[in-house]
Amino acid sequence: MSLAGGGPPGDPAGGSALFSGFRALGLYSNHLAHVLRYHRRHREFYLVTAVGRSFHTYNVKKLGIVAVSNALPQDITCLAADRMLVFASCGSVLYAFARNKEVVHIYKGHNADIHLVLPFGDHVISVDGDNVLIIWDVQSEEEYLQLNFDKAVFTVSAIMHPSTYLNKILLGSEQGNLQLWNVKTNKLLYTFPGWGTGVTVLEQAPALDVVAVGLVSGHIIVHNIKFDEMLMKFQQDWGPITAISFRTDGHAVMAAGSPIGHIGLWDLEDKKFLGQMRDAHSTAVSGISFVQGEPLLITNGSDNAIRVKIAPYSHFPQCMKDLIKVWDVAVDITSCGNFAVIGLTTGHVDIYNMQSGIHRGRYGKEKAHGGSIRGVAVDGLNQFTITAGSEGSIKFWKFKTRELVHSSILSISPSKMLLHRDSGILGIATDDFDINVLDIETRRTVRKFSGHRGQINDMAFSPDGRWLITASMDSTIRTWDLPSGCLVDCFLLDSAAVSITMSPTGDFLASSHVDDLGIYLWSNRSLYSLVSLRPLPADYEPSIVMLPGTCIAQDDDVLEEEEASDDIIEYDSPEQLGDALVTLSELPESRWKNLLNLDIIKSKLVNIGVLAQKSEFYMQLEEGLSSSNYTAPFNILKQMGPSTVDTELRSLSPDDGGSIKVMLSFLKMVQAILNTRRDFELAQAYLALFLKLHLKILSSEPTLLVEVSRLSPQLEEIWIHLQGLFNESLCILNYMKTALL
Repeated sequence: MSLAGGGPPGDPAGGSALFSGFRALGLYSNHLAHVLRYHRRHREFYLVTAVGRSFHTYNVKKLGIVAVSNALPQDITCLAADRMLVFASCGSVLYAFARNKEVVHIYKGHNADIHLVLPFGDHVISVDGDNVLIIWDVQSEEEYLQLNFDKAVFTVSAIMHPSTYLNKILLGSEQGNLQLWNVKTNKLLYTFPGWGTGVTVLEQAPALDVVAVGLVSGHIIVHNIKFDEMLMKFQQDWGPITAISFRTDGHAVMAAGSPIGHIGLWDLEDKKFLGQMRDAHSTAVSGISFVQGEPLLITNGSDNAIRVKIAPYSHFPQCMKDLIKVWDVAVDITSCGNFAVIGLTTGHVDIYNMQSGIHRGRYGKEKAHGGSIRGVAVDGLNQFTITAGSEGSIKFWKFKTRELVHSSILSISPSKMLLHRDSGILGIATDDFDINVLDIETRRTVRKFSGHRGQINDMAFSPDGRWLITASMDSTIRTWDLPSGCLVDCFLLDSAAVSITMSPTGDFLASSHVDDLGIYLWSNRSLYSLVSLRPLPADYEPSIVMLPGTCIAQDDDVLEEEEASDDIIEYDSPEQLGDALVTLSELPESRWKNLLNLDIIKSKLVNIGVLAQKSEFYMQLEEGLSSSNYTAPFNILKQMGPSTVDTELRSLSPDDGGSIKVMLSFLKMVQAILNTRRDFELAQAYLALFLKLHLKILSSEPTLLVEVSRLSPQLEEIWIHLQGLFNESLCILNYMKTALL
């Protein structure tokens, strides 16, 4: 999806003409709390988490993904679920999903973004940023009740339905007080004075009339709402309470999340702190849920993590993290996979064995470069190692002996280096945001590209070595055509790509981005649609392209172009493109390749003898002598299998019931097919089998010898012509291969 237009011809909506957003990988959770559901028919718990514009459904038992919902127009802002539906808000609109995938209801009426959603029997409740609460009828999508609150007095920050309290909801506020409402009569039943600080979480306890209230101050109040009595009060020192949950498997334990990723646990029977889970998440704990009747604790956070833990009872082992200092290095692994070449910031370049980890050598007397290593590469045959240093030098070393072979100096220090081993093309990004392309055989610069306005983060070659794709801190991904030396594609993203790579088959481009934990796939349009890659002007300004979501995106731009274009006409290829060309048949090789070896294959089989009567092929050959039209017998022969072809050709001999005239007709048929230059390989295979079977008869019959003498120069002429076509094609391929030099 593109946000702006105005691109050149062939550029869909001003975005990328070459790449289309496909889907995101590696995303599991964000800052929204997860939802736990129980499926009665499956007798299994399912976990729902929001990821961008979609939500994922996992089974709790194996934590395997079950479904990915269809994408919403914007990122999901709130998530909730009941037994039948999943509710997700997107901006000011609330959506209801069935079967964890399809939108079945849409609720419109809010004027601000929705931040709280509560399923409530046959209704669903939503609260927006303007402090407006709306109760919807789930099936009719009609508004049942609307409540407006004054932000200065009561800003709704939490909502829940107390268990067994019919038609009643409990609201928490940023001011700290609570309100109990009867939504059927639209009456405020009771106001709880609160504790002088904002409410962040409301959670139903296993006991009736008891609610846990999480506060901004870090306190947790276990309160009886029937008698307005505080039963317990706990405190954690990690900031506001982000989530609360209770165990229901016979142990009176409460868990609470914090903004720094720690989880605290309290024993409700002894009213004391039970233990802590430090660094459960690297970011704030978004959601906490104990599985009903099981000692399983499920947590999620914006660190893209979902964790299922077996809840401990009394002992909590402390997890220690070892901090390891890693040098900033450049690494390359040889094509054989046996060696790793590592360049350090100190200027040293070392070789290690991958299996044993043994150090195998070092380049240079003391060190390879005077500055830090910016890139290392080994060619496909393990003959040369190429290194790039921050001082601006590019050095070529013998891989085995580690001797310096060649050194060149760049005017600007290199920042990154990438080698395409099959073509021997080396891409070097420099600190002035340019890209130099070197040929490692001649060690000369063959191309130079400029246009980026920020540091080049990564480069990738297409599998055939034709394109060089670069990603920069200017948030653009550019595609350079190496043979023409032109920029052929460019698109702008809302966050810079820090790493890119192309799949081995060239069908996908993968990218990762700043402050984003996902990997995004872009499909190569040129593999499934007509793409005209024209050079882009120097002042080309790309429009912003949205990152793909977790569900597979449909390439609507290409479909619309194909439907709207009147210039693309369906082309039916003729059977023969030109008289000077030689055309092959479309039959599989099994129909003709083994004709000469059928006698070996059938060596253990019984001789089938002579055909009892004339076949259709035989009669058509007889008619061909008078009509000189051999299309019908040849088409009959094309429909036969190898064994039937062998039998038919054997039956042409006078000894097997045939005649000299029919054999002559067969030779004329082959000559006629060769004149059309169609079905070339079939004519060659049938003729070779005929000569093998009837060589003695051909040498003793003058009429057949005359026909063979006419056929021989014709075959020689076609083969010479075919060899010329092969040579022309090889010359063109060789030119295209070396066009960069």
